[in-house]
Amino acid sequence: MMYWIYLILAGLSEIVWAYGLKLSHGFTEPVWSAITVFFMFISFFLFAKAMKAISIGTAYAVFTGIGAAGTAVVGILFLGEEINILKTLSLFVLIAGITGLKLIGEGKNRKEEKIC
Repeated sequence: MMYWIYLILAGLSEIVWAYGLKLSHGFTEPVWSAITVFFMFISFFLFAKAMKAISIGTAYAVFTGIGAAGTAVVGILFLGEEINILKTLSLFVLIAGITGLKLIGEGKNRKEEKIC
């Protein structure tokens, strides 16, 4: 279970650095640039730890899915990006896919329990 927590935290960190990248204005804002680089490091560090026990295909799909869905929601909530029925439906499909990969991966990935 710990490796899934690493993976979820990695995905959440990806959301932070993506948002920070937008606010850094091409790395011209020093504070947001530092926040962005810090969360990039954290994100990839946690992602690498998660892949010790989660297959690369599942881990990468979940990692990028959390980042993509979360960043889209952040854009809608904080950056005034458009929301419509197709975007909403697509986000639900993405989240369902992430959930499905987690559930499928959990049954096959007993190596994780031995490593923890």
